[in-house]
Amino acid sequence: MSSSPSNCSRSWSISEDSLRRYVFHASENCIQELLSASDSNRCGESTSVNDGWKVVGVENGVEISKRRSGSLHTFRSRWALKSVSPQQFITVANAIDAAKEWDADLVEGKYIKDLEENLNIIRLRFGERSKPLFRNREFIVYERREAMDDGTLVVAVASLPKEIAAGLHPKHNNSIRGLLLQSGWVVEKHGHDSCFVTYIAQLDPAGWLPKCFVNRFNTKLVMIIENLKKQVLACPTRAPI
Repeated sequence: MSSSPSNCSRSWSISEDSLRRYVFHASENCIQELLSASDSNRCGESTSVNDGWKVVGVENGVEISKRRSGSLHTFRSRWALKSVSPQQFITVANAIDAAKEWDADLVEGKYIKDLEENLNIIRLRFGERSKPLFRNREFIVYERREAMDDGTLVVAVASLPKEIAAGLHPKHNNSIRGLLLQSGWVVEKHGHDSCFVTYIAQLDPAGWLPKCFVNRFNTKLVMIIENLKKQVLACPTRAPI
């Protein structure tokens, strides 16, 4: 690994094998965090003393919670989808080319490197008309998809370190490169033909923003989830992925 200085930031050149090893290790930690969060305080169970999650609202059957992590909050949404299999949900949620249909702020989602069949590097870009939290932001993230032994499907997504991201893909003009510190889906089979979905996200948008914008991410979560639910329910049942 070598570094090349620039006027505004550093970038690292990294071999594909080293990148694969780094992403595999980082995503393994992310997957464990997602599974732990999805198993916590399920469906009205009593709150654990050391859990830290606080329910901030329930809308249309979707529970939104948050937990403080340093100076930022981690947000969690959970809901059940009837007559939708885990495979069907993940197929729709993972379709990067169709993501703009359920996230209106997204301008471009693009795969920039395939490391393995279930391990990719993605660029997400948000435009000038996006909401303040995402306006002119872009994120270089890994995406790892795994099926657990019990059939639970997990998708872990988080930003690469800024130096590695800069070496992989130059920053778009006038954009601010934010950090998706931890995010992803946990989708569990629920009954005969339904699923229970947990989504986790912790975001550092970078650049200056009033703290209230950063910690009101739950408003955007509700909007995204409603749009995504409509897309999934309108999608015909698909074969397992």
